[in-house]
Amino acid sequence: MHRGDVVEAVHRVHAVAVRDGEVIEQAGDPQLVAFMRSSSKPLQALPLARAREDMDARDLAIASASHLADSDQLAAVRALLEKAPATVDDLECGPEGQPPSPLNHNCSGKHAGMLALCRAHGWGTEGYRLADHPVQRAMLAVHAEAAELNERALPAGVDGCGVVTFAMTLERMAHAFARFEQLDGGTRVVAGMREYPGLIRGPRAADTRLMRALDGWIAKGGAEGLLCAAGHGIGVALKAEDGHSRALGPAAAAFFSRLGLDLDELSVLPLENSRKEHVGEIRI
Repeated sequence: MHRGDVVEAVHRVHAVAVRDGEVIEQAGDPQLVAFMRSSSKPLQALPLARAREDMDARDLAIASASHLADSDQLAAVRALLEKAPATVDDLECGPEGQPPSPLNHNCSGKHAGMLALCRAHGWGTEGYRLADHPVQRAMLAVHAEAAELNERALPAGVDGCGVVTFAMTLERMAHAFARFEQLDGGTRVVAGMREYPGLIRGPRAADTRLMRALDGWIAKGGAEGLLCAAGHGIGVALKAEDGHSRALGPAAAAFFSRLGLDLDELSVLPLENSRKEHVGEIRI
């Protein structure tokens, strides 16, 4: 991070690209283990796509999203809840925003999708976020399937919204994303994300911007500086070692250039002060 001519902070980012089960490019440590956090959301939408043919592209996009609670995003969550059917009170992600409501939580779309999955299978919804509930067992199974790992090889923790999150190496994350469209339901989730990139996060987010810049790609960021992406049979995972997401756009631009892909519009992240004056930037 440059402020004027001085380097004020340094973020180190690890990255790996996988195609057909082989590493084709890497920077740093591809065996670094991290929790997938919200980068899991496209995977977590797969059981829903498999169980509910009535889920349209917008439903699957918002189920894969870490939204900012703008009007279009909240309308998509409400529509998914209605289709589930479920109510805001059924959401177990906790309240956010003003006034505080589970609907405003950035993970409410994912939780609405999990409630819709419960309805499809006739599962009770209470405690659907907990590890022993059939919903979270389904999430464990789909992560193991995508990454081609044994379920017992996936360390588990509790995510910020209360559901289970799984850890694996960056190489396995990239492998899972590289295979995503081959998985049952994958083409439907991908189609939703590509049609509605603005639902996935927002106009300044690295994942939304990457999808708008690269035709045929999907991307999903996660907490603690994670970004996963896939397109044309290639899967990519990037992880900021210090957990700060602000470095991911410039890092992705530099790493994707090694793959022959142009993400120059992400290569510099301008920084402003409270007066909206340009005071620095993040760049490689």
